[in-house]
Amino acid sequence: MPLQYILEALGGLGLFILGMKTMSEGLQKLAGDRFRRLLERVAGNRLTAALLGTTLSSLLQSSSAAGIITISFVNAGLVSLYQALGILLGTGIGTTLAVQFIAFKITSLALPAIFLGVALKYFGRRRRWVNAGELLLGAGLLFLGLRVMESNLLPLQQSSVIFNSDTYFISKRLTAVLLGAFLTFLVQSSSAAIGIVMALVGSGLVSFDSGAAMVIGEVLGTSCITAIASIGGTLEAKRTVLFYFLINLFAVSAVMLFFPSYLKLVETISPADIASPSAVSRVLANAHTLFNTLNACIFLPLIGFFARSAPAILPGREQSTSVERRSVFIDSRVLNTPPIAIMQARNELRRMGEITRAMYSELVEQFFRFDARRSTGIAQKEATIDILQRDISDFLVSLSRRTLSTKDTLGIPVMLQTVSDLEHIGDQSEAILSYLRRKKEEKLLFSGTAMSDIRSLARKVEDFVRLATESLDSLTDMPLTDSRELHDEIVAMGETMQNAHIQRLASGKCNVRAGIIYSDMIMAFTKIADSCYNIIETTKEFA
Repeated sequence: MPLQYILEALGGLGLFILGMKTMSEGLQKLAGDRFRRLLERVAGNRLTAALLGTTLSSLLQSSSAAGIITISFVNAGLVSLYQALGILLGTGIGTTLAVQFIAFKITSLALPAIFLGVALKYFGRRRRWVNAGELLLGAGLLFLGLRVMESNLLPLQQSSVIFNSDTYFISKRLTAVLLGAFLTFLVQSSSAAIGIVMALVGSGLVSFDSGAAMVIGEVLGTSCITAIASIGGTLEAKRTVLFYFLINLFAVSAVMLFFPSYLKLVETISPADIASPSAVSRVLANAHTLFNTLNACIFLPLIGFFARSAPAILPGREQSTSVERRSVFIDSRVLNTPPIAIMQARNELRRMGEITRAMYSELVEQFFRFDARRSTGIAQKEATIDILQRDISDFLVSLSRRTLSTKDTLGIPVMLQTVSDLEHIGDQSEAILSYLRRKKEEKLLFSGTAMSDIRSLARKVEDFVRLATESLDSLTDMPLTDSRELHDEIVAMGETMQNAHIQRLASGKCNVRAGIIYSDMIMAFTKIADSCYNIIETTKEFA
C-alpha cells in the first residue's frame, strides 16, 4: 500500500535527520572551541571569512544553522556586514562538502558504522574516542535513513494514483526551485533537504532536471531561514540578510535562465552517468557544488561594494542598545610602541566604563518598568564587558613585558584593577537583573515601602556609578573624602533597609521568598558601591 511506503519513508527521513544532528554534534565536540576562537579573530580578509564560513557549515552540517549563528554574531557586534557576507557565501561551499559525503552512497557501511559508533560512544574511556563514536553513529544513521527512504519511495513510482508513465511529480522548473526552497525551510537544514532530493531522484519519483533545480533552490530556503533569524535584530543584521538574499536570488535566476547549458556543464565535470540510478546522487552533488562555488567566486570580490552601499539600500540608525562585543581601540601590533599602546588601553578602558554606566542606567529603569527586550540588551552589554575585561587584561599583561617608563609601569596595575572593578559592577548588575526576572516569573510582591526603598537605593548607586566612570576621564574632581561619604551613605541605606526588611518578615508583611530576593538585591547594590569607590580611589591616587 502507498500509505505504508510513505510512513516507512518518513521513518527513514527521521533516521536521516537524527543521523545528521548526531554527526553534527560529534563534529563540534571533536573540534572543541577552535572554530569559536577563530570566529572571534576573523580578519577583514574576504577569503579568510569565506573559509571560516565553510568550516562552520561543515561542522554544523547545515548552512542554515551556520547562517543563523553568523547573524547572531552580527547582532552581537562580533562581525561586520563585510565579514558576515564573506562567511555566508562560504557556508554554501561548506554544505557542498556534506552533500558530497552523502553522495558517496556507502549505505552498505551504515550498520557497521552504527555498531562501531555505539561501541566507541558508550564504551570508550577517552573523550576523543567518545566524540568520534558519536560522529560514526551519526554517519551510520544518516546512510541507514537514506537507504530506508529510497527503498520505500521506489515502489511509489509504480502507483498510478500519484504518477503515470508520461509525467513526473515535478515538471516545472520554477516549481522545482520553490519546492527545494520550501523543503529546506521545512526541515531547517540544507544538507538534510538535499539528501531528501537525492532519495527522490534516486527512486525515480523526480526527474534529474527537476532534482537539480530543487538542489539549487536550497539556497533560497537557507536565505529565508537566515532572514527570520534577523527579526528583532540590529540594523546591521537586517542589511546582511537583505544582501545575502539578493545575492542568492540573482544567482538562482541567472542559472534558471541558462539551465540547459548549466546541466550540460554539470554533466561535463561529472564522470558519472546521469542515467545510472547509483550515480545520480553524485551528479546532483556536483550540481550543488558547482553552483555554490561559482556563487562565491563571483560575489566575494563584490562584498566590499555591498558593505559600502548598505546605508543607501537600507537606511536607518542603529538602536542605542546595540554594542560591539569586541575591543575597538587596542591593537596588539602597537605593543612595541608603549606610549601609543598605553593610550589605546586608556581609550578602551573609558569605553568599557561608558558601557558599564549605560548598562547600569538601563538596569535602574527596570525597577520602574520591566521590559524584557531591554533586559536582553543589558545581558548583551554584560557579555561585552566580560570580553573587554579579557582583551584589555591580556593587552596590558603583554604590554607590561615591554620596556616602560616608571609612570606607565605603575599605571598598568591601576588599569588592571579598574578593569576588574568594572567587570565586577557588570556581574552584580546582571545578578540584580536575574533577581528582578525571578520576581516577575514567580509573581513575588514587595511592599510599597520596600519597593520605594530599593528604587531610592538604585538611584543613589547610579550616581556613584556615574562618578566612578567619569573619573576615568578625569571629568570630576570629586575628593576622596566625598566619595567615602557617598559610599558610607549607601552602606548605611542598605543596613537600614535590611533591618526594616527583617521587621517586615517577623510581622508577616513580607513573603519569605520575596524577602530573600530583596536581601540579595541590597547586597548586590552594596558590592557595586564598593567597586565604584575602589575605582575613584585608585584613579585619583595614581592620576
